[in-house]
Amino acid sequence: MRWGDGLRRVGVLARKLGMMSLYDSYGAMHPITVLCIDRCHVTAAMAPLPSDPRCLHRLQVAAGPRRAHDTPKAQRHHYAAAGVEPKEIASEFRVSEVALLPVGTEVTAAHFVPGQLVDVAGTTIGKGFQGTMKRWGFAGGAASHGNSKAHRKPGGIGAGSTVPGRVWPGKKMAGRMGGVPRTVMNLRVFRVDPSRGLIYVRGPVPGNAGGWVRVRDALKAGADRGLGDLGALPIPTAMAVDTDGGGGEYEDLPSWAPQPMPMGS
Repeated sequence: MRWGDGLRRVGVLARKLGMMSLYDSYGAMHPITVLCIDRCHVTAAMAPLPSDPRCLHRLQVAAGPRRAHDTPKAQRHHYAAAGVEPKEIASEFRVSEVALLPVGTEVTAAHFVPGQLVDVAGTTIGKGFQGTMKRWGFAGGAASHGNSKAHRKPGGIGAGSTVPGRVWPGKKMAGRMGGVPRTVMNLRVFRVDPSRGLIYVRGPVPGNAGGWVRVRDALKAGADRGLGDLGALPIPTAMAVDTDGGGGEYEDLPSWAPQPMPMGS
């Protein structure tokens, strides 16, 4: 089954740690956001909704440890039924039938491959109540003489006295800025560190450091998710390999590096 045929894998919940700079094998610097996957488990599996024409199943994924006495009783029983410890956050992902995972399965950083494209969704940083110049980029009033305390005012709002006699809905005015859900699409996975549960993503993602984000395979990146080879993606997810009987380990993957530019381009 190909990605272009509608195959979808489960996503993960990760904590944003911050940003840094990394260099590839050609010496080029890349802005990197570090995401940490902290004990992310599948906690519930649900059948497709009757209204879904694609018949996608739903998997609930939860991550982050939480103390039992701080967790509501109903949630404690829910996580105990899944065989996992209480979690801090949970979310649902729609997946194809061939990408279903059993309840209790851990999804690690090895779920992603360096070079593939991902979509990262989170809540933007809240800026509080802001004026029109910061919120919408208004130019403001003139800075010359005679401008009596109207340097940063929005100006006329077009209400009029008779026509229209009101302010149109959606008018750009001062108000609360930030703190809204946003998705950044087609970010490149630069490096994966399965042993520490880290994903290095090229570019910025929404939210403050320490906040939670949703990471999934890119939906608009083409059939191969930017890899050029569908076989490089673990389906339904990466499983640890027990090599010496002392516990499973994940294979370390090389960092992604762009193709060198041809001479004269």
